[in-house]
Amino acid sequence: MNNKLNEIRRKIRFLRSEMLSAEATIRQQVNRDEDCSEASMQLMAMRVFMLGLIAERNRLGGEERLLDVDERLKLDYRAVSRKPLKGALGRRAR
Repeated sequence: MNNKLNEIRRKIRFLRSEMLSAEATIRQQVNRDEDCSEASMQLMAMRVFMLGLIAERNRLGGEERLLDVDERLKLDYRAVSRKPLKGALGRRAR
């Protein structure tokens, strides 16, 4: 089960990168006034496939909760240890 969940996560990660690449291609084609319908259809198909992968991941118990703004601001991003940097320690020792 855990291997299946990791495999789905890996597919989602890969698909996200492919979708970003497809979106960049579409932007380039739009900027050059070219037809981007084929790339757009591929992107839409990727989105449908992504929804299926996300549903499968959630069914297996791998649902990832997204934090709202308040929860993000409350997270503690401070360093675990409070050691001074070597440069600061060297200056004090002089």
